Amino acid sequence: MAERLKNQASAYLRQHAGNPVDWWPFGDSAFEEARRRDVPVFISIGYAACHWCHVMAHESFEDPEIARVLNRDFVSIKVDREERPDVDSAYMAATQALTGQGGWPMSVFTLPDGRTYYAGTYFPPRQLQGTPSFSQVLEAVSGAWRDRRSEVERSAEQIAAHLASNQAANRNLLGDLSATVRPPDADTGSARALEAAVEALAAAEDTEYGGFGGAPKFPPSPLLRFLLAHAHSGSPTAGTAAALAERTLTAMALGGIYDQVGGGFARYAVDRRWQVPHFEKMLYDNAQLLRIYAHFSRLAEDADVKALALRVTRGTARWMAAELAVPGGAFASSLDADTLVDGHRVEGATYVFTRAQLEAVLGAGSAALDLLDLDADDGASHRLPGSTLRFRAVPDEAQSRIWDDARTALAAARSERPQPERDGKVVAGWNGLAVAGLADAALALADAGMAEDWMLPAAEAAAGYLLEVHWDGRTLRRVSSDGQAQGIEGLLEDYAGVAEGLFALYAATGNPRWHHAAQELAAAAVERFLGPDGLSDTAREPEQIRQAQGGHSAANPLDDAVPSGTALLAGVLLTSASYGGPGRHRALAEGLVDHVRRAGPAIPQAVGWSMAVRQFLLDGPRELAVTGTDRTAVARLLSAGRSAGGPGLVIAHGEAGGVGLLEGRETEAPALAYVCRGMVCRRPVDSAPELEAELAGGN
Repeated sequence: MAERLKNQASAYLRQHAGNPVDWWPFGDSAFEEARRRDVPVFISIGYAACHWCHVMAHESFEDPEIARVLNRDFVSIKVDREERPDVDSAYMAATQALTGQGGWPMSVFTLPDGRTYYAGTYFPPRQLQGTPSFSQVLEAVSGAWRDRRSEVERSAEQIAAHLASNQAANRNLLGDLSATVRPPDADTGSARALEAAVEALAAAEDTEYGGFGGAPKFPPSPLLRFLLAHAHSGSPTAGTAAALAERTLTAMALGGIYDQVGGGFARYAVDRRWQVPHFEKMLYDNAQLLRIYAHFSRLAEDADVKALALRVTRGTARWMAAELAVPGGAFASSLDADTLVDGHRVEGATYVFTRAQLEAVLGAGSAALDLLDLDADDGASHRLPGSTLRFRAVPDEAQSRIWDDARTALAAARSERPQPERDGKVVAGWNGLAVAGLADAALALADAGMAEDWMLPAAEAAAGYLLEVHWDGRTLRRVSSDGQAQGIEGLLEDYAGVAEGLFALYAATGNPRWHHAAQELAAAAVERFLGPDGLSDTAREPEQIRQAQGGHSAANPLDDAVPSGTALLAGVLLTSASYGGPGRHRALAEGLVDHVRRAGPAIPQAVGWSMAVRQFLLDGPRELAVTGTDRTAVARLLSAGRSAGGPGLVIAHGEAGGVGLLEGRETEAPALAYVCRGMVCRRPVDSAPELEAELAGGN
């Protein structure tokens, strides 16, 4: 019945191609069919790595009787939230407005024009503890459509009006992006706001286990980027920011949310202590955390903590390359939370160990066992078939060597188990973040004497894939599968995310190809997403989504698991201007993050990436141009600059090749380094200590 899904780029959609439900992909054709038949639309939203999405699919969408009702009374649409975050965002807002909560799978019922009139998340096959069964829901919502049409219309109108007010609030938060005159106190007000944000975060910190708030705990990746940026500032709260970042990053690195055997981070921990993860592994989490741990390794003062950060950096990069790389060089979206064991989906089965299993691999007296904080009940209290592996404390050098040997043995044992499935679709924006993560990780490891020679070439291969498969010089596509771009045009987060990665790759390699492509994407993003009505998250918003949002287009400046498109664009435009791109780009960047003066102290966890960009603006940002004839001497200055300059330092080197920051700075000397702001540079220096002093004096 679901033949329409079998050739989709999304593994999640393809997983449902054999259902008896007559699924449609999201698009005009499905809504036109609903109008023709005069039936409502059922929209089921999930993603391939989602445990409860699989559960509902097995319980309901594979059930012939439920399929019969859906096919008779609805037009049913299946949506991959990762492929279509625009659709997911609109209907998640509707679901939260109706129920006070959200999650996946999401079950939304709309009019044929896209407006919501009922929504929920997972519905069980039978009534359970006050939750209606899915069959009961279908009967109620189809009955309301048939018998109380005017009531349904009023409900849909009210929900759309509520979502319209949300979009208006977002636009009000962004303010007037066309303003060319900045308030006289903009910098002072921003600096105070960032300090207030750090103080608010300190008050919200879980001082016992790190992170912010209680369970469940998600890696606060965009926020951690801000904390590391602020830690390099001369602000009175810089030390507080550094301590907040260190406690959270150390706790995550020691916990079960990080795969101590295979590397890489799970989506979140279900407990305060970061011990028990929800086992799905996402590219967007790992791409960001890879870059963050690389920068953290430069900030950490304790030798063992620094070593831990570097090991996590290396382990995460190796995991990405081993488990997510696809032919052509890009990276797949995710690994499933579940493993198929004897015909049943079991969450975490690939990863956990009982003590008996550990002793069988390592030996009963292994010193490695003493390093671990294992569950006394072998995971039973967490409904797992074993304990997650996490450290009791930061290991010292000798303990790390013990664990490295143990980890190798455990990885070999684990490789014999069934493995989780992979969602192989390539998402442009997430791959851009992966390019940035690999580029910065390669440099951090090399500067620490732990060079991984494959890492920069892997970043270049992924960048090349994006430019060859997703970008045609005019339009960027969001997803590809098997080396072919499919589906919608990229969103703002895709254009900006890819440009972010290309700029980071240029800073790492000095190859002007990556700089030119990043500048092209930055210019394209401005042209496509900034119009007379302000900013938009989509270049071409579907009419159904616009209707669902009361006639408003989406422009959300708040971060989620990934940075908002607004924040990413601001950072890209600032980098563009710092390399000599259009001066207008800096003014736009300032406008795009001006909202942090209000939002930072109030909701810091929602504007982390924007606060990082605002911090870079306050710092100049500082720019470093390195030229010279001696590769070794140039490399020495670049390493010193990276170590002293912090994550906001804009770096140019190699052939000028049209890079404005390098123009006119060619030299016959072995190596010269220029520290600049706004492309206005101080006298050049030719030694690492002088460069470190120049950068330190700029704080």
